[in-house]
Amino acid sequence: MTGSGARRARVVVLGSSNTDMTVRLPRLPARGQTMLGGAFLIGPGGKGANQAVAARRAGAEVVFLTAVGDDDFGRRALDGYRREGIDVRHVRVLEGAPSGVALIFVDESGENMIGVAPGANALLTPEDVDRLPDSVFKGPGVFLASLEVPLATAAQGLRRAKAGGMIAVLNPAPVDYGLIADDADILPLTDVLTPNHDEALALAGVCLDTPMEALGAALAIRDFFGARDVIVTRGAEGCLVLSGADTFAVPAYPAEVVDTVGAGDAYNGALAVALAEGRPLLDAAVWAALAASLAVARPGAQAGLPFRAEIDRLAAAPHAAPRPFDEYYRDYWSATSEGLP
Repeated sequence: MTGSGARRARVVVLGSSNTDMTVRLPRLPARGQTMLGGAFLIGPGGKGANQAVAARRAGAEVVFLTAVGDDDFGRRALDGYRREGIDVRHVRVLEGAPSGVALIFVDESGENMIGVAPGANALLTPEDVDRLPDSVFKGPGVFLASLEVPLATAAQGLRRAKAGGMIAVLNPAPVDYGLIADDADILPLTDVLTPNHDEALALAGVCLDTPMEALGAALAIRDFFGARDVIVTRGAEGCLVLSGADTFAVPAYPAEVVDTVGAGDAYNGALAVALAEGRPLLDAAVWAALAASLAVARPGAQAGLPFRAEIDRLAAAPHAAPRPFDEYYRDYWSATSEGLP
């Protein structure tokens, strides 16, 4: 992806900006339980911000569209994005509103629980998107949206991006059932939809215990709700890429998991960069999976996001190639059947 033929990537990210407050625990607490833990970490986060930083570190020119309060959290966040080299000229600063905050528990295996107080993120409106100049949404490039901002706001961003000739990518996280309402027209605006395991389950209403069920979910989302291409990210199982008549299983690169908080954002940011550089979807999905594997091996949402040279270095090392789904599933079923009593 670093060859002379690759065009300069431009990515516009619409999403949330939060401050993450993370506590590491031996295990995630049960309902009503107080769990004493170890380290406390405060740092920048929010799905939109994480994806903007991921795309910038992966080599893109990045414009970030979000809202923050006129408080210390908001000022620190904007300073951080500027240090990353992200264009924040169009960020809305709301007087009197708090900036978004996320409270995160992470256990010893790297799994997490997250609660979010959206603050200013919830006040970013479709009208704010309408007021932006046409130049923000002018292609070529990728528009990447997620759903820690109002669904109507993300939808308006997708509409303007499609009208401007950009590739529209939607990470439906956290899942919003308005995406599949009878009068919804959002998924048909989406060139690539990137749900994770739980989000695909919620949208398609199927169990995702097996790769075949993941494929069924991707097909349902595409055929019934109108997204053009679908990638279901499956954590340590890699991802499933459905594009036209082709379906591939992309393996995850082996990693020692420290913290999964930023993995999906690393994936989506890197995917957007690869697509903006003109890479085919499958190649982009492989590169994004490598970025995610680097992210899970480090603590922190933004702190763990990899840089371009690291992703390219891993891409140049030996790693398992994507496989046609029928071949992958045949081997999966054979291995599963051999393990049955």
